[in-house]
Amino acid sequence: MTNKNKTVVRSMDILNLFIDHTELSFQEVIELAGIPKTTAFRMLKSLEEMEFLEKGTDAKYRLGIFFLKFGHLVSIRLDVRKIAYPIMNELHNDTKEAINLIVRDGNEAIYIEKIDTKQKVRLYTAIGRKSPLYAGACPRAILSFLPDAEIKEYLESLDLESFAMGTITDKEKLYESIVEARELGYTISHSELENYTSAVAAPIFDHKGETVAAMSIAGLEANYQGENVEIFVEKLKKATAEISKQLGYEQL
Repeated sequence: MTNKNKTVVRSMDILNLFIDHTELSFQEVIELAGIPKTTAFRMLKSLEEMEFLEKGTDAKYRLGIFFLKFGHLVSIRLDVRKIAYPIMNELHNDTKEAINLIVRDGNEAIYIEKIDTKQKVRLYTAIGRKSPLYAGACPRAILSFLPDAEIKEYLESLDLESFAMGTITDKEKLYESIVEARELGYTISHSELENYTSAVAAPIFDHKGETVAAMSIAGLEANYQGENVEIFVEKLKKATAEISKQLGYEQL
């Protein structure tokens, strides 16, 4: 085992102590982990700097803000998925199209659920796959309903990359699509992540009115023309409204 691997394993040994203990002194960490004093001191210092642990005024160590932040994100994702799944399944049975659920992960969107058993053609999307927030209807449904300041900051730092023949690669057009999405309450994409595929998507809000996820209906581009789009959008918005409601969102 390399020194780096040993360091990671020993650091995990220290962190695992806090599963059964809410707080520990330096001496208690040494005794419970069986690590030499100098090694323990170095590791605790690093874990503290990275906010995995925090040291109180009483000199005792506790789990730090890192775990509070990521624990909150995991909780949100589990809640959204649990609430959304039966609604997604009903929508899939109704439309026979792929239904995707995503959440934000920094400047990307990550697919956390997908139902496509009745769809013969498999699409680009898959659970665990990530996409930039600007590409595809579902990621852009999150982007479009973020606070203005966050959208501005995101657009200023953005380098647009093309993934398929319909990917938006012009910032002005991207901003126009965001404005349009806010007016319509949904997004639509054609060949943005994969050629000849389309999707319509809508945001999901929590009890604070914040965008915590988005859901899309996706399939072959030929099916997303004319009145079909209106039908899909109506069904989608009804579904996302129900999920948002169950998350505590009250629309004004």
